[in-house]
Amino acid sequence: MGIFFQDPLFERFAVRALSHALYGGADFGECFVTAAQITPANPDSWYRAWTATADRVFQIAESCDAAGRSVSAREAYLRASNYYRTSYLPLFGAPVEARLVEAFDREAEAFARAAVRMSPAVEAVEIPYEGTSLPGYFHRADDTGQPRPTLIATNGYDATVHEAHFAHAVAAVRRGYHCLSFDGPGQGRPLIHQGLVFRPDWEAVVRPVVDYALTRPEVDPQRIALIGWSFGGYLAPRAASGEHRLAACIADPGQWDLLEALRANLPLPPAVRERLPEIAPADLEALRGQIRSNPSLNWTFQRALWVHGLDSLADYFRIAGDYSLRERAEQIRCPTLVTWAEGDPIARFAEQLHAALQCPRTLVRFTAAEGAGGHCEETARSLFHQRAYDWLDGVFASPPH
Repeated sequence: MGIFFQDPLFERFAVRALSHALYGGADFGECFVTAAQITPANPDSWYRAWTATADRVFQIAESCDAAGRSVSAREAYLRASNYYRTSYLPLFGAPVEARLVEAFDREAEAFARAAVRMSPAVEAVEIPYEGTSLPGYFHRADDTGQPRPTLIATNGYDATVHEAHFAHAVAAVRRGYHCLSFDGPGQGRPLIHQGLVFRPDWEAVVRPVVDYALTRPEVDPQRIALIGWSFGGYLAPRAASGEHRLAACIADPGQWDLLEALRANLPLPPAVRERLPEIAPADLEALRGQIRSNPSLNWTFQRALWVHGLDSLADYFRIAGDYSLRERAEQIRCPTLVTWAEGDPIARFAEQLHAALQCPRTLVRFTAAEGAGGHCEETARSLFHQRAYDWLDGVFASPPH
């Protein structure tokens, strides 16, 4: 029995929304009242309930803003942004629904309105990238213009640059770090509006982000760190393996090889599992049936095909091996923190990544007993930030390696 739902998928989505209450992205009562209006396992009901809450909170923000109550407006805009994002999670996949696009645009609008009302204001930026641009936000620790250590935050499969505010930026700014968050190919606006899909060589994505960061006088060029959460636990170390201007890297949780993760987690007979990425048509059809009967698994693959720009499970298996840190981990030079959380299925290879690193390395474990089990320590982000950013403080206090 979960906090909100017996359904594991809806429970996962709802807890994720609530977890951002820590940094102003949700209110407990709003989440519980919304969940009570949802028909279990019904994506349409989910979308309607969260959209209604988001609309109501957005109107609170508008009324407060019209009355000159900027703090109240900012707080309500932030919650509305998170609720709009939460509303479209069950719809995440191709073909892309108009409701998803509309909800994402409202998420972006609400966050943008909150950003300019923060102190210091959070600046929307466009990062040049291969003939187009990637959206980002630059969160300043202060307005002095003093060069400071800067954290670059990269997302994973379904988070957005707006959610990165709660996941990374607030805690970083409180500790005196600037934070540059962005959405890359396969994420947020680049996926939804620009049609850009994931690529395994994430160093080619982070390189122009670092280029941009170095144009800003507030950024200390010797103290730039990269953090990735969820699938960003692959993307961040992959980027660090080829972008050596980074002074530190955090993988939350550590990833190793997407194909190996599929082999370990899919309900396949051992002989079929070992043959991956090749899979016989009959075995593939049997797997499709198992996936369709499991809402969480079905959503996971629905999401994966969209963000990778693929049409079939067979295609996904074929490209999965490209997302590997084999022969890349040893190329990481900067100090690297790898996290592992009890009960997080994608963290099962974190120790393997940690063992393969030849740079200064640290493995930090989070347990259910301390309230930090589960995916990305989402029910204990304050504990995660304490350990991760204290580690980063220590790295930047030491002479460069």
